[in-house]
Amino acid sequence: MDRQDSATARFTLGRQSSLAPDRADSGAADDDDDGVIDPRVRLMYLANEGDLQGIQDLLDSGTNVNFADIDGRTALHVAACQGRSDVVQLLLCRGADVHLQDRWGSTPLADAVYYKHDDVIKLLEQHGAKHPMAPMRVENAREVPEYEIDPKELDFSNSVDITKGTYCIASWRGIQVAVKMLEKVFADEDKVNAFRDELALLQKIRHPNVVQFLGAVTQSCPMMIVTEYLPKGDFRLYLKRKGALKPTTAVKFALDIARGMNYLHEHKPEAIIHRDLEPSNILRDDSGHLKVADFGVSKQLIVTKTVKEDRPVTSQNTSWRYVAPEVYRNEEYDTKVDVFSFALILQEMIEGCLPFFTKPETDVPKAYVANERPPFRAPPKLYAHGLRELIEECWSQDPFRRPTFKQIIKTLDNINDQYARNRHWKVIPLMCLQNLENIVKKGRSSPSSNSSPSTMR
Repeated sequence: MDRQDSATARFTLGRQSSLAPDRADSGAADDDDDGVIDPRVRLMYLANEGDLQGIQDLLDSGTNVNFADIDGRTALHVAACQGRSDVVQLLLCRGADVHLQDRWGSTPLADAVYYKHDDVIKLLEQHGAKHPMAPMRVENAREVPEYEIDPKELDFSNSVDITKGTYCIASWRGIQVAVKMLEKVFADEDKVNAFRDELALLQKIRHPNVVQFLGAVTQSCPMMIVTEYLPKGDFRLYLKRKGALKPTTAVKFALDIARGMNYLHEHKPEAIIHRDLEPSNILRDDSGHLKVADFGVSKQLIVTKTVKEDRPVTSQNTSWRYVAPEVYRNEEYDTKVDVFSFALILQEMIEGCLPFFTKPETDVPKAYVANERPPFRAPPKLYAHGLRELIEECWSQDPFRRPTFKQIIKTLDNINDQYARNRHWKVIPLMCLQNLENIVKKGRSSPSSNSSPSTMR
């Protein structure tokens, strides 16, 4: 292979390595000093363009099919990125090596998986390409986790992205499931650790208001987390469609969220902080109830009562509109950060708009730190029976002043009872009026009232 002089050429056109820091498409292939394109780089260019005859001619002239440029990229890498199954087939027939890695550690198969070219994946697998070994793979078959799912059982043929693109739909054993896929596991240690943490947490969770964990793929790449699929979608889409909700509906939904969160916070022996509670991470089931989901940045309180991020949280990790001020300031925090987020969601249900919807998202946490809160624009009657007071307690600047979810559930139950009593007292006069009307109608239609005087005598 021409690796000894590969540093003299680089292919920069088209899709780049799935693991490259910058995968943006470039303009053209590099030229030699004399303006003539290196035939080996031209091979990569033709693979990118899908020129089968040109590739055939170059290979017949002696160009090495396994030439790697300065980045370790080969024509097979390029064709795999572009999804050129015909080119891949030709290169494989001419001896292309399926196991070569580029400078970032990516193989042609890894590139095909990243860009979701199923036909190319099958071709490479047929010629001996192996998926990278998963970081969680065990040597002894007895150590394979009970929750392990064979990836061949997951059918992605009709897959679509759901919930912010984090999950996609797949078919598994006759049902639809939501699959969270981690593709770049062999290069990003932080993502691997986050995957491990989320998986360890999901195995412990069982509650009607928390999304159900079904299993995972950990013994092969890409690694995946499989959870129940809720076809009604996330709560963000629902709020966009419905706008402001009736207070009774908002309280019902708030109770669902609070019950799920109370379960997490009172989990034994470790309390669980969600740390990314916002409408996109809340799902609706077939009955219309809500379930808390997506625990990618969740934290567990094992020994200490507070946690602190190793690095500042960014807007890529969570939505700034719902983040508590102590998280934004990168201070120690506890379960009360979820209570803060809950307050904003509850107010959003009544108001029908995002928290501080007139501000750019990056400016919202600065407002929270300055002790500003989204204004109450809806009529006071929509915040009756202590609903407004509950929201204000939940988003208090001092975390220790915020109630627990156990206390929140009790308050919401009382508010719900008040609404039920109001409905009851509204129904009773209506029923009395209907009964009175029925008595009058019966009196008019009774035989005695219609009898003539002679008959009465």
